[in-house]
Amino acid sequence: MFTSNPFAELSASIPPAVMQTYVVIMFVLVAAGTLFDIVHKGSARYFFDNWRRSRSKGSQDVDVVSIAVQTAVVDVLASGEFCNARRRIAHLLTMYGFLLYVITTAVMVFGYPTPAVAAPAILPQLWWLGALMICVGGYWFWFFIRVDVAAEGNSPFRTTQADLFVLSLLGSATFGLIWAFLQARASSGASFFFGLYIIATTVLFGSVPWSKFAHMFFKPAAAFEKRVSYANGTRSNLPAAADKPEQFGKPAKHARHY
Repeated sequence: MFTSNPFAELSASIPPAVMQTYVVIMFVLVAAGTLFDIVHKGSARYFFDNWRRSRSKGSQDVDVVSIAVQTAVVDVLASGEFCNARRRIAHLLTMYGFLLYVITTAVMVFGYPTPAVAAPAILPQLWWLGALMICVGGYWFWFFIRVDVAAEGNSPFRTTQADLFVLSLLGSATFGLIWAFLQARASSGASFFFGLYIIATTVLFGSVPWSKFAHMFFKPAAAFEKRVSYANGTRSNLPAAADKPEQFGKPAKHARHY
């Protein structure tokens, strides 16, 4: 089951061209939704305006290449924005699981769409691993880490529009795993869960303008701009942190601690 390409088995009932067209449409929806989000919310203009102001007001020269590398390694690859260790681990599990899940799906659908060309065993294994990582990180976040649940005592089933991305992602991964499991066992329920899998996946990639999906593209740019603004002394017009009195130009011994 873990070494069998579920999409190749599906080709007995759905032509590979249909599966490939669906994947292409999903990628187009993400690109179009992200562009719409940028134009509608003015995200790109906001970023570049901040960038220009930061560069014009900055009193120090900065190494942009070094900052870009720090942003990629610390903020993107290691999710350094999260101070809470549990939240960071849950985010990393979901993020890397999502990458494995999407990449292996595309490779198997386009590279090995039928049983005539067997996919390397590592591909379906990584697909299963990616989907399971999404489930572990996503359900952990949903039931135990969300601020409104943990701090305010709200029901874990309370949802808002901001939850659309994580819920559709969890739905896609969960129903995908159930479908692949039932299909491998030739169960009659496989078709039902495949339908749910397609619905959840379509919502995931088709709801970009209304969900937080596009944040994965905006947040690295925001983290980069923030690092530049701190490096050149502007700090995005924010005061220096209380635990860094040297940024006020005063000795640490004069700083008050509350």
